[in-house]
Amino acid sequence: MHPSSLLLAAASGASAAPVFAVYFDQWHTTYLPERATTAGVTHVITAFAQSTIFNSGTSYAPFMPLDQVRALFDDGSKVCMAIGGWGDTSGFSAGAATEQTRKTYAQNVATTMDNLGYDCVDIDWEYPGGNGEDYRIVPNDQKVQEIETFPLLLQEIKAAIGDRELSIAVPGKEGDMIAFTADKVPLINEVVDHVNVMSYDLMNRRNNETTHHTGIQGSARAVDLYIERGMDASKLILGFAFYSKWFTTSGPCEGQVGCPTAELERPDGTDTGLSGAVTFENASYSDAEFVQAMQNGKTDEERGGQWYWANNKFWTWDTPALIARKFDEIIKPKGLGGVMAWSLAQDSYDWSHLKAIQKGVNCL
Repeated sequence: MHPSSLLLAAASGASAAPVFAVYFDQWHTTYLPERATTAGVTHVITAFAQSTIFNSGTSYAPFMPLDQVRALFDDGSKVCMAIGGWGDTSGFSAGAATEQTRKTYAQNVATTMDNLGYDCVDIDWEYPGGNGEDYRIVPNDQKVQEIETFPLLLQEIKAAIGDRELSIAVPGKEGDMIAFTADKVPLINEVVDHVNVMSYDLMNRRNNETTHHTGIQGSARAVDLYIERGMDASKLILGFAFYSKWFTTSGPCEGQVGCPTAELERPDGTDTGLSGAVTFENASYSDAEFVQAMQNGKTDEERGGQWYWANNKFWTWDTPALIARKFDEIIKPKGLGGVMAWSLAQDSYDWSHLKAIQKGVNCL
């Protein structure tokens, strides 16, 4: 495809508004919503195909036949193949390394889409350049070349898939935006149709004091950084999390943020088990501590986050009311291209978060 055609294809994706995307992951398939609950969803992104598959072949099979996936959503909703995910980086690193590996990788992605009938592809190389799960094993200084090769791989994929949409999942924490520099973001912006901002996990086990993991202030800051570095606002898709996170504090936590945490990650990068996540699905409501947090949560009106502290655990999550505020305070005023959520069936207790997003999209 000619470079000018690439630009037109990317631009056409950005102009279609609004995007209402949901990830549908392979680990949560027991309780699924009715079609009325998913009405309006424009993109369903099945997760995940392993990144290594496409270095040398096309042997991916989705966890559910795509006709069954399509049956859960409106006619015409696009079904996208997500590649990668948290901790899955090795295939991307190898695939991006040289001109030949990039062409091979891109063609294998396109062939897989053709064979399976996918409408679009989502590249979840979440941490090119470093700070991924393996950042202690493979230090960031050994991944510097990925800052250069990441945009080149995206260019090859877009050229191979033609007028089908290409989206990427990108970090919400500023320190993780290693490959999204002011000189590289414009190159990425040229070839992608949608940028799914993970405006959640803004607190993780590498933090040493509490903050809201998906608060309004933090989410807005992530969006602003991408815009400042050259991303079109209309391509940015704000992310919502269908889970709460908790972190062990080293003592009492009197306020919403700034409380010192216990050691959440060991020096070798492994998890100490003193933090975690709990989804908004049926099974989670048998967890007494989680239920207590949900019932007694407090709203930090200034920063736009829900929180609760008890038994040396700091809980942080989004509520339907805060979701509504994100539409009014981030999505509408900044002219974003839409919304996405991770992930569909993690909200199966009452679908209240999905319904709040649906309501917000209907008002755009």
